[in-house]
Amino acid sequence: MVADLTCIMNVSPEFISIGGNRNPAAADWDEHGSGFLAFGADNCVALWDPLEKDCRGVRALLSGHTNSVNAVKIFPIGTSNATILLSGSADHSIRIWRRLSGEEPPFKTVKILFGHRSAVTRIATLPGSDVFATGASDGTVKIWKLVHDQDFASLEAELLQTITLSPKYFPMTISLATLDETSIVLAVGGTKSTIQIFISKDTQFELAATLTGHEGWIRALDFTRETTKEGSDLLLASASQDKYIRLWRVHRGEELPAISNALSDPALGVLGKSLSNKAHRIKSATAKYSITFEALLLGHEDWIYTASWRHRDGKLQLLSTSEDNSLSIWESDPTSGVWICTTRLGEISAQKGSTTATGSAGGFWIGIWSPDSNSVVSLGRTGSWRMWTYNSTNDIWEQQVAITGHVREVRGLCWSRDGSYLLSTSSDQTTRLFAEWRREGKSSWHEVSRPQIHGYDLNCIDSITESQFLTGADEKLLRVFDEPKGVAGILNKLCNIESKGATELPDAANIPVLGLSNKAIQAVEDDVALENGDTDNREAADPASVMRKSTLNFDHPPFEDHLARHLLWPETEKLYGHGYEISAVATSHDSQLVATACRGSSIDHAVIRLYDTKDWLEIKPPLKAHSLTVTALQFSPDNKYLLSVGRDRQWVVWERNADGAYQLAISNPKGHTRMILDASWANFSQPTFMTAGRDKSVKIWQISGKEAQLKTTVAANSSVTAVACDLGGAEDVLVFAYGTENGEIVTGNAAASSLDQVETSKMDESISPSRTINQLAWRPRKGGNGKQQLAIASDDTSVRILDLLST
Repeated sequence: MVADLTCIMNVSPEFISIGGNRNPAAADWDEHGSGFLAFGADNCVALWDPLEKDCRGVRALLSGHTNSVNAVKIFPIGTSNATILLSGSADHSIRIWRRLSGEEPPFKTVKILFGHRSAVTRIATLPGSDVFATGASDGTVKIWKLVHDQDFASLEAELLQTITLSPKYFPMTISLATLDETSIVLAVGGTKSTIQIFISKDTQFELAATLTGHEGWIRALDFTRETTKEGSDLLLASASQDKYIRLWRVHRGEELPAISNALSDPALGVLGKSLSNKAHRIKSATAKYSITFEALLLGHEDWIYTASWRHRDGKLQLLSTSEDNSLSIWESDPTSGVWICTTRLGEISAQKGSTTATGSAGGFWIGIWSPDSNSVVSLGRTGSWRMWTYNSTNDIWEQQVAITGHVREVRGLCWSRDGSYLLSTSSDQTTRLFAEWRREGKSSWHEVSRPQIHGYDLNCIDSITESQFLTGADEKLLRVFDEPKGVAGILNKLCNIESKGATELPDAANIPVLGLSNKAIQAVEDDVALENGDTDNREAADPASVMRKSTLNFDHPPFEDHLARHLLWPETEKLYGHGYEISAVATSHDSQLVATACRGSSIDHAVIRLYDTKDWLEIKPPLKAHSLTVTALQFSPDNKYLLSVGRDRQWVVWERNADGAYQLAISNPKGHTRMILDASWANFSQPTFMTAGRDKSVKIWQISGKEAQLKTTVAANSSVTAVACDLGGAEDVLVFAYGTENGEIVTGNAAASSLDQVETSKMDESISPSRTINQLAWRPRKGGNGKQQLAIASDDTSVRILDLLST
């Protein structure tokens, strides 16, 4: 070991961005204790406190599942001393997580249940009971009992019953309720238009009734008591792909309840005549019951994904979310008994079905009440959460700052040249800009702009200047984007980031219908009429083709509807020449050159093309040396060298000659024993670089004359997929980080005088990604606050910023 070397040990997450899974069952809000909203995010469970004043976003990711998390449920134990969380996944397992008050990390896996033979899709719990139910794509519903001691220090789960749905269909929603002192009622719906009602007798559930009426698959079921009085009727809400919500009444006794006035609602028209009020007779061990149709709720224009009850301000209300981009709150009119929609939130009458920046969010998949019932949250197609909070003074629901994130693998990221903001790009076909919102002594990270929304998967990204970047995608070309004035103003106002070069640029950008290129547009004052002179119908115009200046004027991070429509960057150049999907891109440190590569299986396609950023012309001929895909490119800090590595196991150093052109200087056809996946230059006076490979090793090389010497090899536990050197530290110390295929992140350092002696430190699993690391990027210190920070892009769809403190 080298004496007096700094070993980085203290690591803490500064920011985590991750999108939610599009499954209506994949989120739940803890009403006791922690206050966390837990939601499925790829194969993790994310923890977020929406009501936190500091708006810090996702606080932790619970990893353990090996496939997408489809169902998340807080187990109601009625105490704040512990929190029990259940999660079901496409890996066929159910995990039980426990958090004891004051315990770190927030949750630990205490039990894994393997009962289902296919993806677990739903979990239902029952307050005041240890029973819970799970549904899966194997066509079964399983009933479990949680066995625990008083303080939940020991936990077990016992399988009580397996219900095979007959005729076989897949359960998409299940709900449990207490029927009486001896029985529990279970409602199951799924890939049929009927609802099955099961009643427990002793410990076994038996089919008691089948409710008909819906004309599409059942997506949501939820039980509640009509009033808080003891013995009041049970109400069941069922929501379906037929665009309707049906309410059912479970009434105790031989006599049927009075016919609901809602059935004679004139709004039902002809439909009302065909509504059946057939009574379904069921019985428990101690009493007889009837189930009758109560009301039909009309208003949604597309599939309904969730419906959940809440007793709020003395009224019974139902929250529903739909593919039509709306979230509705329903309640019964006190005089007529007719159920009406009292609040409608979201994008009413937006361009339904469109998935581009000019279109809609693609539907609301999840809707959840807050514990105090005065806020609601919803998840959309883009993986972003939205939140509305009720303002009692103005009697209005106001949208609040929520969280956003990628929903597919994050393929690349880069800091702006001065480190003031972070850009990430992903297979979800978006590029996102994250920056630090600074206000009144507080700071928190948010997505502040969505510069690119594309039609192809995006693979790589790099900054050119403080206000310009380029990305490469599966479409075989690269696109260059310039910061618009609108975004520059928001970054200045919210993040204290001064604009550099955006004064001559347009205000904003949009994507034309059927287009892939962001076109520049100008913003107009709010009182300026549109071209047709029709001031009265301004709101009817396509919101993507018109930008009002007030649209870009807000004092908080933008909401999802702004990000998806109004905060694009105009595209200024396209770079052609490659014949296959773009695999790597790098910009010189003086911003004058761009090097790019594409996927290739021959020396003719695995070339490196250079472009001059002044006129965006290609500098020919392309650089030929590799025979397979070039996986990474990087210019040395002084721009004298260009380093390339590839799947052909070789690394190549290209040197700039007197004419400014790059030519092959050194190559090593056997740099690693398997493909090389990444490389990075150190900030040393003597040229030094690192390579990372599939052979589970990181190698440090130093150029001396016309040769490169292997200084040391750092062994890893699995394939190394990313490596990055911190260029902002001391010149005589190499500080680096590497990431592996299984999500491990290791930091290391070595003195320039003794590169053969490297100290390494592996980061804790609780802050490491759960899947492959695709890129690492150290934050430049110029625009930062002096902290040593590392940004991480991973296949688990997360973007993370970690603070590293030297000890």
